[in-house]
Amino acid sequence: MTRSHVTTHILDTAAGKPASGVAVSLWGSGEGVWTRIGDGTTDDDGRVGSLGPERLVPGTYRIDFATGEYFAAAGTETFFPSVSLTFALTDAGQHYHVPLLLSPFAYSTYRGS
Repeated sequence: MTRSHVTTHILDTAAGKPASGVAVSLWGSGEGVWTRIGDGTTDDDGRVGSLGPERLVPGTYRIDFATGEYFAAAGTETFFPSVSLTFALTDAGQHYHVPLLLSPFAYSTYRGS
């Protein structure tokens, strides 16, 4: 399997474990229009390694996480039915890893490696 240029993983910080079974989609913006590039579902380790193509051109991208469905399946109320992270891919030669640290009423992110 080829590794995507952009990857992600989700850690459920409230439960202290990876968030598995979360639908994730990658979008690119060209001339103000968002286009779906790829999608996947987090595995048992909370990771999506095949989210999109092996190479992307520099530009603005977005990852959407279906967090509401994840919490509903666990019977947990959440304030965030979805999370969207927009970022700039500036170097086509680098890998971009965008993790999500998630709880029912908060989330944070960072540029991973």
